Amino acid sequence: MELASKYNPADVEGKWYQYWLDHKLFSSKPDGREPYTVVIPPPNVTGVLHMGHMLNNTIQDILVRRARMEGKNACWVPGTDHASIATEAKVVNRLAAQGIKKTDLTRDEFLKHAWEWTDEHGGIILKQLRKLGASCDWDRTAFTMDEKRSESVLKVFVDLYNKGLIYRGVRMVNWDPKALTALSDEEVIYKEEHSKLYYLRYRVEGDPEGRYAVVATTRPETIMGDTAMCINPNDPKNTWLKGKKVIVPLVGRVIPVIEDDYVDIEFGTGCLKVTPAHDVNDYMLGEKYNLPSIDIFNDNGTLSEAAGLYVGMDRFDVREQIEKDLAAAGLLEKVEAYTNKVGCSERTNVPIEPKLSMQWFLKMQHFADMALPPVMNDELKFYPAKYKNTYKNWLENIKDWCISRQLWWGHRIPAYFLPEGGYVVAATPEEALKLAKEKTANEALTLDDLRQDEDCLDTWFSSWLWPISLFDGINNPGNEEINYYYPTSDLVTGPDIIFFWVARMIMAGYEYEGKMPFKNVYFTGIVRDKLGRKMSKSLGNSPDPLDLIEKYGADGVRMGMMLSAPAGNDILFDDALCEQGRNFCNKIWNAFRLIKGWTNGEGTVSVPADAQIAVQWFNLRLEVASAEIADLFSKYRLSEALMVVYKLFWDEFSSWLLEIVKPAYGQPVNGFIYTAVLSSFERLLELLHPFMPFITEELWQQLRERKPGESLMVHEMCKIDKNACSEPLLQEFEIAKEIIGNVRTIRAQKNIPMKEALELQIVGINPVESLNPVIVKVCNLSAVNVVEAKADGAAAFMVGTTEYAVPLGNLIDAEAEIARMEAELKHKEGFLQGVLKKLNNEKFVNNAPAAVLEMERKKQADAESIIKSLKESIAALKKS
Repeated sequence: MELASKYNPADVEGKWYQYWLDHKLFSSKPDGREPYTVVIPPPNVTGVLHMGHMLNNTIQDILVRRARMEGKNACWVPGTDHASIATEAKVVNRLAAQGIKKTDLTRDEFLKHAWEWTDEHGGIILKQLRKLGASCDWDRTAFTMDEKRSESVLKVFVDLYNKGLIYRGVRMVNWDPKALTALSDEEVIYKEEHSKLYYLRYRVEGDPEGRYAVVATTRPETIMGDTAMCINPNDPKNTWLKGKKVIVPLVGRVIPVIEDDYVDIEFGTGCLKVTPAHDVNDYMLGEKYNLPSIDIFNDNGTLSEAAGLYVGMDRFDVREQIEKDLAAAGLLEKVEAYTNKVGCSERTNVPIEPKLSMQWFLKMQHFADMALPPVMNDELKFYPAKYKNTYKNWLENIKDWCISRQLWWGHRIPAYFLPEGGYVVAATPEEALKLAKEKTANEALTLDDLRQDEDCLDTWFSSWLWPISLFDGINNPGNEEINYYYPTSDLVTGPDIIFFWVARMIMAGYEYEGKMPFKNVYFTGIVRDKLGRKMSKSLGNSPDPLDLIEKYGADGVRMGMMLSAPAGNDILFDDALCEQGRNFCNKIWNAFRLIKGWTNGEGTVSVPADAQIAVQWFNLRLEVASAEIADLFSKYRLSEALMVVYKLFWDEFSSWLLEIVKPAYGQPVNGFIYTAVLSSFERLLELLHPFMPFITEELWQQLRERKPGESLMVHEMCKIDKNACSEPLLQEFEIAKEIIGNVRTIRAQKNIPMKEALELQIVGINPVESLNPVIVKVCNLSAVNVVEAKADGAAAFMVGTTEYAVPLGNLIDAEAEIARMEAELKHKEGFLQGVLKKLNNEKFVNNAPAAVLEMERKKQADAESIIKSLKESIAALKKS
């Protein structure tokens, strides 16, 4: 079959992906082989492929494909996450566009719309991953709200409740006024904000001099909830306030002055307003000093009736208005520009409100105690290891997890309230009714008498079970699949969810399986643009991955991503890297076309000595590179592994092996050499396949006749000969390459065409005599002679401690060459004078950094060496 002159990904990618699917090559069932299991970090069901997904899934696919080729039973399980907050927001927005409010619908009506949305959008991102070449076992596709996963979540909730680890109570939580739900601490992102610091006057009650205390606050809109002022007992400037009461500005409420070491003497005036219902630290002070708590906000961030002022206004509108009103009342001392960090909802980006709320919580200390040692002891390894400290700090300062969300889309909390008060917790309504009858001793109770909790669980409460629930380990403990595939092998994820997901999966793993959920965690970096900015829709700097694939091909994009993706470091992505990937595909394609264009002389052509040496050398290079790549994979240095195989193909195979063995134009190639080159090419395809699956499959299939269902993807890699790196031929060939490079430089400098044969003189001993055939062919030499002294006027160079020379004789125009060298000599002498002028300047020498001085002295030495060499060459040419 004739190969096209240029590689066209569109002709190849869809064809081979379908072939892999048709022959079930991604599918995995437990067998006698070593399992290699990867679970996909489930993307949001509402999502579409972005650059972060591209990076993450490319890395997973590389690891999975490599494992398959190592003979392991690779199982990559795909799936999606129901994403409670994000999905509910999308459904609410779509309903609003139709003029429907969520509040107009019953829960069941709303959920019908949510399922419609999920059915419509849920499979998009997984289909897009196929374009990338992701070799997931699609028959195993899971969803965090499918039947098995949902049953698992409810069982775990009931189990943890019965163990006393889940409790319900009123606590200060992070409230999202846009999504109208509580959030966990991990779902709050702190952003720097340029705001104002307002200095408010709190008049002292009954003070005959009309004195006042000044409080500095960034949130004047919360003064309606103030129930105390706090000073530090050790603050001399505020001693006069001890035992006093002050009046809240505008509000008129009289509140006590309390004393606590918590107050920072240096911040503002050292006086702190205490609003227990709307600040975590104020809440703790309120508990400590038994202060009343006034909740002045509605759930949507507007002011409630309890505020007494500005009722119904949005909190930020109140901030603007209250500044004017305080100033008008003479209660505003001053306003300063101020930069502070504001907690924002990770999902909606609006500033959160600390709020007292009845919620469900999971006690975390029990889990932290189990999850910390295995990571710190490297039983479960992090790559890069720097994230161990991040993990440790979080677990050592763990807080209970608020697991309830005021949403309808998600796993509804399996708690059922009883008519006379109290509740029972059960996985099904039927079980709940049974428990309710036992608890109340009332056999007449019916399901209609029970009211299920309206809230649903935090999305992460389902995804923390992911490595277990994917193999049905919660519902069906000890089944064949959980025993075979668990613990999984590698987890590839972003460091931004180390707390949300990674740590919690480790906790669930030890709680329910008694062991780690995965052996290694590879943390990817954040994909940024070439200016270092995080990619985002708002900046317009994030390319559409599918557009990139269409333009450069999936292999080109995969290579582009990996060339810039060291573990844990941010990726500076540039389209030019994908272009480099596409160019590499063309290089591979053209190398194959070149080889296939040769005529196999089989037994009719003798084996040239140069080609035999080159084949022997390249086989050794393959072994060394294969061992190096295996080592880099074991350390998860995938970008470096790609660079090794890239250079091996581009430099060693194409620039050296093919150059040496290619026959003269129109001549056949020796059969042994031809077979050896094709065999080397096949080994290179094996090494490249995990990174570039499509082009490698296409060319592997074309190398020779294959049976239906055969694929490079499941073809076991050649075993590595680890002794190859000690072979002397490898070092000798490097010397030969340096010799050849110098001869080529002489040809270029002296403008001597390749058709002119040269003599190579070696002064003393030839260190690589066995490689003479290679050097002769590649350099087009008439002879290689060992001499005691080089010929006059010869162009000389050193390789190691050996001097080499190329006699120029009549090959060059002596007068033109002398003129060229004299011009270069003049330039170098001028350059040297400039350097010496600097070095003879005492002021420069005394003040310049050591590194700069060293650089200047190196310039001097180099220039002097070149000048000496030029003078000798000019003298030799004139003499001849």
